[in-house]
Order: sequence, then C-alpha cells, then structure tokens
Amino acid sequence: MPVPTSPPKMSAPIDAVQVRDFFSRPARVAPSDFLRREVSARMHERLELVKITPHRVLDAGCGPGADLAQLQKDYPAAQIIGLDAAQAMMQAARAPASKLASLNQFLSKLLPAKAGVDLLCGDLGDLPLAQGSIDLVWSNLALHWHAQPDRVFAEWRRALRLDGLLMFSCFGPDTFREVRDAFAEADLYPHALPFVDMHDFGDMLVETGFSTPVLDMEIITVTYDTAEKLLADVRAFGGNPLTTRRRGLMGKAAWQRMLDALEKRRRPDGKLGLSFEVIYGHAFRPAPRVTRNGEAIIRFDLPRKPK
Repeated sequence: MPVPTSPPKMSAPIDAVQVRDFFSRPARVAPSDFLRREVSARMHERLELVKITPHRVLDAGCGPGADLAQLQKDYPAAQIIGLDAAQAMMQAARAPASKLASLNQFLSKLLPAKAGVDLLCGDLGDLPLAQGSIDLVWSNLALHWHAQPDRVFAEWRRALRLDGLLMFSCFGPDTFREVRDAFAEADLYPHALPFVDMHDFGDMLVETGFSTPVLDMEIITVTYDTAEKLLADVRAFGGNPLTTRRRGLMGKAAWQRMLDALEKRRRPDGKLGLSFEVIYGHAFRPAPRVTRNGEAIIRFDLPRKPK
C-alpha cells in the first residue's frame, strides 16, 4: 500500500469518540437523512456513467443502510458489504438488509459468486478487509467525520482490486457557513468543522496512489422558517465534534448575539438558508508501475493479428 510522502493530514482535531457516540443514536441522526438521500441519488447518476460489473462492493460509512438496497438493485449479482464505526448503525442497517434475504438466497443458488448484503463494524481508516478484495468502494457523506482522510484513502486503495473504482461524497469548506459566521459574532470558539477543500482531497488521492481522480462540487441550500429548526438540523448532521469546541454552555447574551446574526441573514423570501458544499469524487486503483524490488514495469500493447 503506498504510504503518503508527507505526514498524515488531519482534516481537523476531530474527537472520534464523540463522532462514534453521536452516530450510535440513529434516531438523532434521522432528521438529516433527507440530504443523504438526495446526494446518494446524484452519486448514482454519476455511477451510471461508469460501466463496471463489480463482484464485491463496499459501502464505507453505511449508517442505517439506506444505500445498501440501491447498490444491491444496481448490482444484483454482487456481494454488498456495509461498514460503519457505530454498532447501533449496524443494528439499524440489519432491517433493510433482511428485506433482501429471500432474493439473496435465490441469487446465491444461481450465481457462483456470493451475492447479498453483509455488515461489518469498523473504522474507515482501518478496514477489516483483505487487500485487493473490493471492486467498488462507495461512501456517501461519511469521509468528513474522519480526522485523517489521507489514511482513509490509503485504506480504500489497499482494499480495491486493480482497476477498482472509488466513488465518494463529503462536505466541503462552505458547509454550515451561515452558522459558522453567526457564531463568530458570539464568541471565539469553533462551532463547526473546517471541512477539507476539494483540491486538497485531489492531492491526497494522487499521493495515496489513485489514478485520474475526478472531483467536482456544488452548493445545496436548504431553507428554514426558524433558526431553531436550522440549528436542530445542524446538530442532526453531527454537530460539532471538535476537540477544541467550547465545553460549557454559551451565556444567554452570547446565544442571543448568535441568533441575531442568523436573523440578519434572512433571504429576500423571508427564509433562513443553510449551505452545504457537497464534494463528489471518483478515482481508480491503477496497475503498479514498479515491482516490489523497484524495477519498472513496461507494458506493450501489441497489434492484433488480422482475422
């Protein structure tokens, strides 16, 4: 597995224990699922442009398993593996996975390879999978919760077979910018993650050995009638898991300054907007260019003999 030449890159001082604890309560996360479903649909549109027939697919950061059924529908002959760091999410994912049980049993009788859905509990940056065992790594809005995305990319590359495909989405720096700006008028503590820039992700993909990475982004704006509902959704998306976050409650005066700052940002239609910068990326694991001994591998495409 290629090791990044530079020291591990921390996206932010993220408290991994807090992230895991937060996502261990699926009901708390559920109100934010509307955006994951929308981003998932847009990822599938991109995936349809890539002609692959994977035998084994990894949904990295699968949460309660909403993407598992769609991946099984897209690739009915494949084994779909859902992985998440939160054990409670694995329990929640078993419900949609069990609905596919009869179809999986039928396919297993017809197909030589294993088909169906399996679930694993594990870290994105330390996969409990063999090297070169996955054809497609899929990850929807999970990468930004890991403190070392370059380590995650290296693990995903290790798990992929040659010419295997990585497809992911995550939040970029302009996500929650309205909330970040409003809190900045209340105190000096960070209240939202400083999400990684798309170009930095591109550099990480190249450094960890992926070929021809393609990244693009878009801003999705969700509108709200009240600041309370907007802030509730921010919390439902994961809140503020920074180790540098404020430990105590804000005073009433500071909280009111933050609310007033939000109110000043109401749109002409009277709504409050909340921005999400969504980054989409895909890349392939290329064939090695050198042997284990460091010798160059040169491939020749010989002309075909005429028939």
